[in-house]
Amino acid sequence: MESTNPLDTISAIATASGAGGIGIVRVSGCKARAIADSILGNCPAPRHAAYLDFKQADGELIDRGIAIYYPNPHSYTGEDVLELQAHGGTALMQILLARCIALGARQAEPGEFTRRAYLNDKIDLAQAEAVADVINAATVEAAKSAVRSLSGEFSQRINTLLLKLIDLRMFVEACLDFPEEEIDFITQGRVAEKLAAIIAELSSVFSKAKQGSLLREGISVVLVGQPNVGKSSLMNQLAGEEIAIVTPIAGTTRDTIKNAIQINGVPLHVIDTAGLRETDDEVEKFGIARTWQATETANIALLLVDAAHGITETEKSILARLPQEIRKIWVHNKIDVANEPAFVEEKDQTTHIYLSAKTGVGLDLLKSHLLKLAGYQNNSEGVFMARARHLEALSKVELHLNNASVQINSAELVAEELRIAQEFLSSITGEFTPDDLLGEIFSKFCIGK
Repeated sequence: MESTNPLDTISAIATASGAGGIGIVRVSGCKARAIADSILGNCPAPRHAAYLDFKQADGELIDRGIAIYYPNPHSYTGEDVLELQAHGGTALMQILLARCIALGARQAEPGEFTRRAYLNDKIDLAQAEAVADVINAATVEAAKSAVRSLSGEFSQRINTLLLKLIDLRMFVEACLDFPEEEIDFITQGRVAEKLAAIIAELSSVFSKAKQGSLLREGISVVLVGQPNVGKSSLMNQLAGEEIAIVTPIAGTTRDTIKNAIQINGVPLHVIDTAGLRETDDEVEKFGIARTWQATETANIALLLVDAAHGITETEKSILARLPQEIRKIWVHNKIDVANEPAFVEEKDQTTHIYLSAKTGVGLDLLKSHLLKLAGYQNNSEGVFMARARHLEALSKVELHLNNASVQINSAELVAEELRIAQEFLSSITGEFTPDDLLGEIFSKFCIGK
């Protein structure tokens, strides 16, 4: 995207690929009005929908539809923008786009409309990223959080923190300008108290951001255990449908099976795996290798055992091979065989859940604990969408503010820690953001947005 000229007029199909009742071709740039004149005969009045003919250069009718013209700066991108709404046939959209390009526009790059909105100060970087998150939201809660970020709630919280941090920096650095004064500016200016208040507010923002990140990314859960302990049955219960084949024959599942479900709006990426055992079957060996690969990228491992025999040496050897960082839950399945109740217990700092994957008894206990382990809070009010880079930046801000708190008796060190914290905080909304990061962010957008 760095090679594109920001002065170019760009055009793209703004609606999803494939046929639809309505399709939209969007144009942004200084040639938008001239393109409107050529296709429509004359440009519509600003921000008024006009039902007009869309024509080729020789006057041949392309379609009839709605045209809306937004003169700068009152548009999505801050430039002159033309939107042509026609019937959403695939071929028709391509014809209309080709007409715009023939009149001097070029094909827009992925995310280029939103990038121009950001560069023209129509939205900040956090809001720009939220555009893609609104489009890609997989659950209702994720969509609500993304809309909050798009409306500026996340940015407002960041900017409020930023103003308080800048104000504190100004005071601390003013102390450095008057070293000869016999006044303890740090104490009299209540720097420690103000810093503590900023850290507390940051903690609240961080908590909401983590929750939003969970709604965006979800959690990856892998089911592991010996053959025939009920992994596929549990997969089907979590999914609410027959995803995996279930038979009494050990080794039925020979490869990983992935399925996306949601619990309370949190996406769960569940992976059913081949049973772990010694085998001479080459296909089953390949599936077992895939099982171990799946554990390397998962967030949580559900270690299934038959409740009748509990955790044996085989299960302990499976546990020993799992990555240390993966969070683990022991699931004691088949309680229906002995007609036992479902329950949860904590042993050796590990959670053990007793349930029946066949009947579904105890499934709610498992779902609740999965959410708890993932850090989910049963209150989505005020949660805003956040990305990995936001969490990383907030983590760095927290680190440097805490450093400043520890070094409170040294104004020079406090000033430096506050300066670094401000830079990381500003990077979230894009006040200080390198061009290569912008290119990476907007390249993941769909074309036409």
